[in-house]
Amino acid sequence: MNIAILSRNPGLYSTRRLKEAGEARGHVVEIIDHMKCVLFIEKKNPVVLYQGRKLDYFDAIIPRIGASVTFYGAAVVRQFEMMKVFTAIESQALIRSRDKLRCLQVLSRAGLGIPKTIFMDYSKDTEGIVEAVGGAPVVIKLLEGTQGLGVVLAENKKAAKSVIEAFHGVKTRIIVQEFIKEAGGADIRAFVVNGEVVGAMKRQAREGEFRSNLHRGGKATLIKLSRQEKHAAVMAARKMGLGIAGVDMLPSKRGPMIIEVNSSPGLEGIEEATNIDIAEKIIQYLEKNVKGTKKIQKDKVNA
Repeated sequence: MNIAILSRNPGLYSTRRLKEAGEARGHVVEIIDHMKCVLFIEKKNPVVLYQGRKLDYFDAIIPRIGASVTFYGAAVVRQFEMMKVFTAIESQALIRSRDKLRCLQVLSRAGLGIPKTIFMDYSKDTEGIVEAVGGAPVVIKLLEGTQGLGVVLAENKKAAKSVIEAFHGVKTRIIVQEFIKEAGGADIRAFVVNGEVVGAMKRQAREGEFRSNLHRGGKATLIKLSRQEKHAAVMAARKMGLGIAGVDMLPSKRGPMIIEVNSSPGLEGIEEATNIDIAEKIIQYLEKNVKGTKKIQKDKVNA
């Protein structure tokens, strides 16, 4: 196969590992900066141009789209979809997963566990908001935040009021969630590929920090998921329409509480914690689906 990895930085661990895994399995792998792609659109003739050439020879793409460039990155992915190229992450699923509020609504409708969450239109009833999610402490998140940025733990009602009013004062959209105390500053990342959990790790926040993100100094260790946690992770990925997903959950007395479904999960932490070649699992996912797509196209020709 000819595979394109849509990534702005060839030196990133995840990008390098995917390229290595693809080449190790005999494929031709090219790293494409999606922000330098030009989209040519006309009737029944979608084209992606890159550095003066047409990208019309790829069998599959692996999007590694950063949150800050979701709009354009998704447009590039959509163009490849129009060209009948298999994509590991579909454009609509990418957009859906980046919208925290929409993601929680999808998970709620599917009957999956999530922390009690409030979203409001700059409401001044801060006390009512805090009480609605079970009282202080509460977690306040920017709708656009990533990797733990824009996430605040308000220890009491006074602090929560100050933070909410500050965000509302600058017209910033936020959600307010209950604080799952029994999680003890830890969360679980389940890595799902093609409807199967291929690896899982527990991330523990460093002392004095409640955010367990590895970018914030959290430590990752191997963990064996319960049947309930596996089911929640697989269902979350499925409901979000993601063939590849990093599903983040908090352990709680009420079962796993899903806090995020990541459409471009990093490989470094999960591979180091589990000693599993996740990159190879992703390449195998492409192989299976591209083979199936080619068979369908061949059958149509012969019909």
